[in-house]
Amino acid sequence: MSDIAETERMVEALLFAAAEPLSAADLASRLPEGVDVGRAIAALRARYQGRGVELECVADRWRFRTAPDLAHLMTEEREEQRKLSRAAMETLAIIAYHQPVTRAEIEAVRGVGLSRGTLDLLLEIGWVRMRGRRRSPGRPVTYGTTDVFLEHFGLPSLADLPGAAEMKAAGLLDLDLPPDFAIPNPAGGPPDEDPLDGDETPEFQQDFLGDLPEDRR
Repeated sequence: MSDIAETERMVEALLFAAAEPLSAADLASRLPEGVDVGRAIAALRARYQGRGVELECVADRWRFRTAPDLAHLMTEEREEQRKLSRAAMETLAIIAYHQPVTRAEIEAVRGVGLSRGTLDLLLEIGWVRMRGRRRSPGRPVTYGTTDVFLEHFGLPSLADLPGAAEMKAAGLLDLDLPPDFAIPNPAGGPPDEDPLDGDETPEFQQDFLGDLPEDRR
């Protein structure tokens, strides 16, 4: 075997095993003194041209990579089932029945603080959206459900959300409820809110501070 062929083999082995791209100097430091690294790289690049794996230069460093037109073969799409936490389900139910509702109002109904992650998750999966801003001091953001929420739960409209009788039958409500207990009607009455401005997507801190009285900010 010729010296250049042997050098190609060594360079090929080094690049294949490297965790990151290697420069010509990196390669030369690992090879016998006097070998023509540049010639070996040029020969390897020509040999791998058009193959499933190609030799490319990135910032004066060399690496093997999958041919660009075959990149789609390396992609695998998976659907992961995520179970919502109890806090997320409670928050979703409050938004569904009380919308439009602010974060402070959600916390008042639940009786505990609302973490950022809980609401972010509902926004991320598309079941909840920011609707507008309440016409009250601080102009807090209001939240409501989406069409995706209705589709997921098989509801033609918000008017088809389960009522008190249905919830009792399903064991979701205590049978010994006060006589004046009523399920909120999310479709009842005009919302006391203004639409968001353009592509407004307020940060958690801004929204949270908007729900607090001035002396608690």
